[in-house]
Amino acid sequence: MRSLGLVGLVLALVIVGLLAKKQMSTLTPAAAPPVAGRPTPNVREQSQQIQQHVRQQVEAAMQQPRAMPDEAK
Repeated sequence: MRSLGLVGLVLALVIVGLLAKKQMSTLTPAAAPPVAGRPTPNVREQSQQIQQHVRQQVEAAMQQPRAMPDEAK
């Protein structure tokens, strides 16, 4: 009985490990080929680029007018 529980636990751990590995590989963005004459950005530059991109997206979303629901009669 205990061996069946241990086999089930090991099987569950294997499945979770495979799913985690697959998830981590999909989260890693495909590296863009470096532009000629431009060095690849380091982590700090990438972080700043991401922050700037998110900031621009938030500002663009704030500029859009909000849809107002129709008032009940």
